[in-house]
Amino acid sequence: MKELFEGAIKFQEEDYLNHKELYENLKKSQDPHTLFISCVDSRVVPNLITNTLPGDLFVVRNIGNIVPPYRENKENIRSGYLATTSAIEYALNILNIKNIIVCGHSNCGACHLIYEDENKLSQTPYVSKWLELLQPVKERVEALRPDTKAKRIWLTEQINIEYQLENLMTYPFVEEKFDSGELRIYGWYYIIETGEILNYNMIKREFKAISAHSNYIKR
Repeated sequence: MKELFEGAIKFQEEDYLNHKELYENLKKSQDPHTLFISCVDSRVVPNLITNTLPGDLFVVRNIGNIVPPYRENKENIRSGYLATTSAIEYALNILNIKNIIVCGHSNCGACHLIYEDENKLSQTPYVSKWLELLQPVKERVEALRPDTKAKRIWLTEQINIEYQLENLMTYPFVEEKFDSGELRIYGWYYIIETGEILNYNMIKREFKAISAHSNYIKR
């Protein structure tokens, strides 16, 4: 904890002062341009990998960068996963955010856990319940019959991103804004050990590395 307290002091004495005008402008309201849905993994730092400032990103983090599918009637809403779904609703319908990025990453613990024996998760019932949302991802990967464990995890991490993008489109207000051109949606795969970020092309259904020469603004 000593490092955290020292970090707080450094922020107040140095980092805050470097962006004092920005923080003063943010005191009454926020106007982020992008909803960034990522894993809670401590190695994934959204503002760092996007080189953005406070106020730019509206960040939602959970285990496995999961987007729960849309639930329509009130009874289902009450039994749904409200933390993530309410944040998506708030981002689009209150903040009028224009971009969504779903960002998965390499060596994802959630993508490993869905292949573990159920007994291993017996001490973490909440985690086990949450990871049920990844069952369709697991089924898609197993249908491909990967021949190594490394390939299975690599496929799981990337197919998971694709599947969460599909879940996003089950939200009527997401689909409406996307179809009208008001909203752009992206899937990113962040490789921790190299710093490389791959962008998912929803038309070609493939990941390509983001580079200075890439045309990745298109949907």
